[in-house]
Amino acid sequence: MTNLNTLRAHPIGLPESPRKITPVVTGKRAWGMTGLVVFLYTVNYADKAVLGIIAQPLARELGLSSSQIGLVGSLFFTTFAIGGFLAGPLNKYLTLRWALLALALIWSVVMLPLVFTATFAVLIAGRMALGLAEGPSTALIHTAAYSWHPPAKRGLVSAILSSSASVAKILFAPVLAYISIEYGWRVTLLAISAIGVVWAAFWLVGWKEGPFTTLTAADADTDSPTAFVAESSREPSVPWRRIFLSRTFIACTFLAMSLYALTTIVLTWLPSYFELGLGYSAMQAGSLFALPSLAALTTMIASGAVTDRLIQRHVSSRIARIGVACAGVLVCGEVLITLPLIDVPIATVIVLTIGYGAGMVAVPLLHSAVSELCPPQQTAGTMGMYMALMALGGLIAPYATGVVVDHADTPAAGYALAFQGSGVWVVVAGIVALLIANPDRDGMMIRRT
Repeated sequence: MTNLNTLRAHPIGLPESPRKITPVVTGKRAWGMTGLVVFLYTVNYADKAVLGIIAQPLARELGLSSSQIGLVGSLFFTTFAIGGFLAGPLNKYLTLRWALLALALIWSVVMLPLVFTATFAVLIAGRMALGLAEGPSTALIHTAAYSWHPPAKRGLVSAILSSSASVAKILFAPVLAYISIEYGWRVTLLAISAIGVVWAAFWLVGWKEGPFTTLTAADADTDSPTAFVAESSREPSVPWRRIFLSRTFIACTFLAMSLYALTTIVLTWLPSYFELGLGYSAMQAGSLFALPSLAALTTMIASGAVTDRLIQRHVSSRIARIGVACAGVLVCGEVLITLPLIDVPIATVIVLTIGYGAGMVAVPLLHSAVSELCPPQQTAGTMGMYMALMALGGLIAPYATGVVVDHADTPAAGYALAFQGSGVWVVVAGIVALLIANPDRDGMMIRRT
């Protein structure tokens, strides 16, 4: 009988002997593997966004109020937050290859019962199961991508990963909206399921884990074409409380929660806002859904590339990561606060696009800053805790938005008020992070002996 301690020491899918040599690290291979991860993250966000796209036809068929649709969104993010705490255990007992494959296959099937039995209870059960399966994936996806890139070059990687949400809305949202209008919301769910299965096939054939989440920090900053992993890392693990109680971790988490609340409102309600609040058709609303994401995609990629260059030129992470992030967040909040004052539909779309694009600058930079706080072998656990706490921002925001819309004088006024409240939160959180977050200082304090 296999010894239980042996199983714990060697994750499923790995040989029982320690890994001594990692794959060759070249730019082409690193970005090829990153592309596979981005493909997965795009599918992940398409699964999140599909509720916003089918919300109105689903509500009409099932007789749902805005509060009920919002409740479904909040319950999804409740289990998403709970699932986030499972990232560390999954990374401990399974390889990234098999953990992410299993999670993606679960995503692909949990919403299918709704296709055959359309009830409010089945909708809730399916979305909660989807949230639980997607919860650990965010941290594991980042860990998988970071395994091919050293810390100094993770700003661009984080930006590309974070932009997967934008890519999903730019590429998938109009297509899914068209499918929903022409063929019904059930076919839309079947299409999302099929995309997940296609990704699984590519993943099984192509994925290999990189070296940079098992190397020491010193090793990870080199660009040598080959890398060797010692049987035990030369950088010792640190107590988790040092990481989680550091001022940078707390400030970044609070700011990320505020941005995630905004993201969940966009994912759940933006097409409905454009259709019911601003008077656009369902097809126009599905297409306009992509505009804020296009702005976010542009700003995230640009900020990721620029801040990586600053870090490599020895600019402090406090300036390059935190300073730039907070500048974008403050612009975002100030723009969203003005939304109830605007009564021209196209002007509302433009303001939302500018505000969302500015705020999303912070997302990849905060991810990168948090990843700098811990020894490489604790990346998955650190990112899992951070992203699980970040997801708490989505627990209340979708439901609260539905309640506000149901009780507002008009849908337009209700949606605008919800976005204004989100703007206030991100401003407060941005100021807090600007004052107390310092990845360089806290990273050294956490690693002290």
